[in-house]
Amino acid sequence: METLAISTLLEAIYDRTGLDFREYASASLTRRIRMRMEAEQVGGVAALQERALRDPDCLERLLESFSITTTAMFRDPGFFREFRARVAPLLRTYPFRRIWQVGCSTGEEVFSMAILLQEEGLQERTRIYATDFNKAVLEKAKAGIFPLAKMKAYTENYLKAGGRGAFSDYYTARYGAARFDPALVRNVLFARHNLATDASFNDFHAILCRNVMIYFNRELQDRVHRLLHESLIRLGVLGLGDKESLALTPHESCYEPLNSHQKLFRRMR
Repeated sequence: METLAISTLLEAIYDRTGLDFREYASASLTRRIRMRMEAEQVGGVAALQERALRDPDCLERLLESFSITTTAMFRDPGFFREFRARVAPLLRTYPFRRIWQVGCSTGEEVFSMAILLQEEGLQERTRIYATDFNKAVLEKAKAGIFPLAKMKAYTENYLKAGGRGAFSDYYTARYGAARFDPALVRNVLFARHNLATDASFNDFHAILCRNVMIYFNRELQDRVHRLLHESLIRLGVLGLGDKESLALTPHESCYEPLNSHQKLFRRMR
């Protein structure tokens, strides 16, 4: 009965908002819906659906609970270190670069990439497209304000990722928060994009889609891999999360590894 009720809820969300969660991994989605039911103090999925469809604020909270907001600055430092060593020189061969940061969440990894590009002398002629389906997290990402208590850990990540300066130079600390220099993201376009329904919208020199597809079922993963392949120029670079793989995907044979351990691949055809 719960499975049927969740299916009905997801159909209702799709009809109301155009956001499609019907092919998200069921275990993760069910857990998030149950947590939302508890937070809203409703007795079942049907009651949650009724409230969400009547109350826009409740609907927004429900959608935000579907966002994967586990993130950090220079998350998985080895990935950024390898991006700096192997991908930055490739990007330098182009007069202008476009990078797609898929599922940007609250923006920590967008600012991380912006810092890396600045240190590599690539920021001026690079446009980052930072996308997420969730409007609320995009607004947080644009603000570039993160908890000051996390800066020690983020500084350690930055140094492990090959950072070349003083991490504290990139932000101003005030009232328990760290506000990062807005100039870092002057070439960043934050926009809504739903991987489940939206099409390719540009040709990119690099795409970072890290720790996003682990929450999708196989059919949606295959759709996203097709979308990423369509969006990446030949010889462009794809970055995946540490638990993600190209194995058994529709375009596995189209890539060669730049660093298979850090999940960096180059599109060859």
